[in-house]
Amino acid sequence: MHRSCGLLSQTREPVPLKSISVDVEVKGYVADVSATLLYRNEQQNPLEVVFVFPMDPDSAVYGFSAKIGGKEIVAEIQEKQEARNTYDDAISSGQEAFLLEEDENSADIFTCSIGNFPPNQEATLLISYVRELPLEADGAVRFILPAILNPRYQPAGAVGSNVTADIPRVKEEEFPYKLELSARVLHPYGVSNIQSNCSLTPLQYLSEDKTSAQVSLTEGHKFDRDVELLFYYNEVNRPSVILEEGLQSADAGSLMGDPVVMLNFFPHFPEALSPPSCREFIFLIDRSGSMQCANSGHPGAPTRIESAKETILLLLKSLPMGCYFNIYGFGSRFQSFFPKSVVYSQDSMDKALKELKTMEADLGGTEILAPLREIYSKACKPGQPRELFVFTDGEVANTKDVIEEVKKNAGNHRCFSFGIGEGASAALIKGIAEAASGTAEFITGKERMQAKVLRSLERVLSLPVKNISLNWQLPSGLQVVQLSKSPMVMFKGQRTIVYAQLKGKLDEGTEATATLEYSLEGQAIRNSAVFSLQAEKGSRVTVHRLGVKTMIKNLEGSDKSVSKKEIIELSKQAGVVSSQTSFIAVNKELNQIVQGPLIKAHIPLRVAGLGIGISFPVPNPSPTFTTAQLFIIMCIRNTRDNTLFCFLGPMRCCPPLEKSGEYNYQMLTHLSPAPSSSSSCSPRLSTMPLCSPSDGPCRCLFYLFCLFCFLGPAGRLSPPTRSTCTYPSFRELSEASPKEEKLSPLMKLVSLQKADGSWSLDAALASVLGLTEEVIQTQTPSKDIEGTTWTTILAVIWLHAFGANQKDEWSLLVKKSLMKIKAQTGTNLEDYIKAGNQLLKTSVQPQEFGL
Repeated sequence: MHRSCGLLSQTREPVPLKSISVDVEVKGYVADVSATLLYRNEQQNPLEVVFVFPMDPDSAVYGFSAKIGGKEIVAEIQEKQEARNTYDDAISSGQEAFLLEEDENSADIFTCSIGNFPPNQEATLLISYVRELPLEADGAVRFILPAILNPRYQPAGAVGSNVTADIPRVKEEEFPYKLELSARVLHPYGVSNIQSNCSLTPLQYLSEDKTSAQVSLTEGHKFDRDVELLFYYNEVNRPSVILEEGLQSADAGSLMGDPVVMLNFFPHFPEALSPPSCREFIFLIDRSGSMQCANSGHPGAPTRIESAKETILLLLKSLPMGCYFNIYGFGSRFQSFFPKSVVYSQDSMDKALKELKTMEADLGGTEILAPLREIYSKACKPGQPRELFVFTDGEVANTKDVIEEVKKNAGNHRCFSFGIGEGASAALIKGIAEAASGTAEFITGKERMQAKVLRSLERVLSLPVKNISLNWQLPSGLQVVQLSKSPMVMFKGQRTIVYAQLKGKLDEGTEATATLEYSLEGQAIRNSAVFSLQAEKGSRVTVHRLGVKTMIKNLEGSDKSVSKKEIIELSKQAGVVSSQTSFIAVNKELNQIVQGPLIKAHIPLRVAGLGIGISFPVPNPSPTFTTAQLFIIMCIRNTRDNTLFCFLGPMRCCPPLEKSGEYNYQMLTHLSPAPSSSSSCSPRLSTMPLCSPSDGPCRCLFYLFCLFCFLGPAGRLSPPTRSTCTYPSFRELSEASPKEEKLSPLMKLVSLQKADGSWSLDAALASVLGLTEEVIQTQTPSKDIEGTTWTTILAVIWLHAFGANQKDEWSLLVKKSLMKIKAQTGTNLEDYIKAGNQLLKTSVQPQEFGL
């Protein structure tokens, strides 16, 4: 299902979105984005238009304007409640008004409201923002234009509204509007390539030295998925500096009037010879219904829960001996593999793998606070620093509550988070990682979760960086005021960013130096960035706005009573919206008051596909249908005969589950008449409890808010018929058997590894290697080599020869194997590798074994 095209009023009459045009200017690791959206009100009444859209939480939104009837109206920053009052007063008096604000629960959702949009007129919205761009493992600088805003699950008792719950939907084939996007990129060391998940025009260089280039989406692109651009630079890991002059119109000596510098460091980390094994690892896995969704829309793509299970398998095989671990799954309730963290051993690993095989996305909603509190309630192991890995598609509405809980416990753990699928809440994923000194990763499209997660584990197992400091060498007369905090933690492969204000007169003929210093295993390391004091001129003040955004984020995480006033002052000074401010504009020069009943309309967005691939078309409205009510689909598997039963029910009003498992969509006919608008059955996310151990053989697979049903004038329910269910039908679902677990040869080999890193000879191992047990035994190169050592050498050779393209996923578990191999083979290892190559008909070099 996708959200409806353009605007859609409460009477479901369309207000088409004519076009979306986006201009992106990328300078190194910063993007300045301007998005223009053109609409037309084709109704006979004025509209109040509500546009809810996703936005990266690190973005600094600095511009909002509207053009209606040829007149441009530029918004200003006001305190949030003051802006809402201004908007309401204007609407009630018949004036056009425009409001843009950050969601109160999640910094990655914005709402734009346009009041009194006149009939038969066009409206053009312009929204401008700047943001930092992340660096990927392969050296790509990644820009995402989000199209997906999945509905967020709101637990019972959560404070605040959920703006994602009731936006209209439409079938994919009816998604009508197109996106135009052009990107211009500049980098001082040259642009080597630009790639995308969408079709692009040929790369065009704008200079002979290839330091600037541009590219565009091809014509006819439907904005039905996130647009990803990957920029590849020459010498991407060199320190870089942007020095930007202040605004001429700003007061001298003020933040916006002084120059601001942005430093990008890429710290060097030597390989750790003996990484520390003393750790407590806790893996917290989202098992809500939405984890049944496929990772991507590509045929045969694994589901999110399948990828998560394979990732946990790799993690379990890669953990060092002597550490502690536990695994939690959460949904409407949570479960753990062990009552408390256990020592990593062959026995505990085997028990965890047995539990992992039966793990499904069957725990209902997405309530992450309860398992977090349970984890934090357990004392940390002495001498075992706690490392928390969180895997979720991030579809929660109480984002700020979750981040606050993690932050309260930041002193006793680090948090590494992974956002799975398009539409994962960037505010949640980034927020919990930043709150507990970890890192955040996002997995979308064809990307493999496994590689990104294992790279994070490698960071955790690397040697700790200590004594981090940032020192400045400036010409006399200049002073530096850091806008961002000095780095507290650093990880291998991660960029470190610092913003600072330079106070005093710049001498353009001189230079300054910023030096990042730290120690690793007692060795002092220095990374220096030397830069000219000739500031870039221009009026966009991109770096200034990003610096202010960083300051605002730091203040938002501090004492609210103290920081609110400072946030508002900073926001107004820089023109950057915040959690405490909004953009507001009122058209006071309208020739006449807008009259007529005001109809509320929503601008829909695409929502990610349903977990089991069911698509429910929205029923066409009929004159006899007067009231719309959101319903959910729930599917239950009967473990006696593996049949799958699906049924529909209204939000928060589903009948209690029973034990028979004989549920289907027919039970709709037995529901009570439609509730009144004042009842608890409002169109919001369901908070009803799902299955519990007392539910017998039934197991809830998932429940999703996924379609509209219509109620007749007498309050009688008119559900869609069986024939409206497609991809597959209810009958096909009920006859389907559980999906058999199918492992690739590589994952089969990984699954056979022992906790100590070795492989034992058995029929399963021989099958993966393409040999027989007898051949492996008879071809042992020496009677002095132990059997498990020989089979372990063969397994490592096989991985290098046939799994090289997934090396990021198994390199850590092989490190354990190599330590065991080297301890038992001595100087004969090269001969054993040669014998292994001959047996497997491969040509793996001894260097792969560290020789």
